[in-house]
Amino acid sequence: MDTMPTRSIIEGQPVLIVVDIQGGESTDGEESAIPFMSGYQAAMDNAPALIAKARACDVPIVFFQEAHRRDLVDFGRELDGAEGVHLLEGDPGTDVSPAVDMRPDDYFIRKRRYSCFFGTELEILLKGLGADTLILIGGHTDVCVHYTFVDAHQHDYFCRVVEDVVAGSSTAAHDASLKAMEYLQTGARRSSVEMHDAFEKFAAQNRSVNAK
Repeated sequence: MDTMPTRSIIEGQPVLIVVDIQGGESTDGEESAIPFMSGYQAAMDNAPALIAKARACDVPIVFFQEAHRRDLVDFGRELDGAEGVHLLEGDPGTDVSPAVDMRPDDYFIRKRRYSCFFGTELEILLKGLGADTLILIGGHTDVCVHYTFVDAHQHDYFCRVVEDVVAGSSTAAHDASLKAMEYLQTGARRSSVEMHDAFEKFAAQNRSVNAK
């Protein structure tokens, strides 16, 4: 039986997708409306270094923010599951975390649903960037990251998920989603160390091409 060729970590033009790294939890002492696995913040704390490396290596970065209207009209079926009302426009916890160093000239997209593709201009932006490989970081592994990965896969992008820079609603859900993403694309699961090296290699290749 014919087998598919082994893929590189980065195929063609990469784009780093930063999924919903926001304030998240309530600032007034109330219990969060979204469940978080143990170690969630530690994974998010790994994001700034990878974002900085992408920026230094001229890898485009697209930041996403999940935000909902205060009258709840755009929640749809989202409140039928385990999550309560969350990430309302104007709430401090809805802001993109300052730790990720999003800048005024960065690509930024606000989304109303889980997938970064659903009802957004992401596909138009990716075509403009000439994207081939999407690298996903952020949260939740089992919700927004997973659903974005699936949509990207079905749009024929090469997909990578940086497993130490994503976190889920629970450890079990996180692990299951990483396994499911690896099932769709062998080699999708990567570490931040691997991605740092891949970004460096991408930058070196670009320098070599531009020097000719």
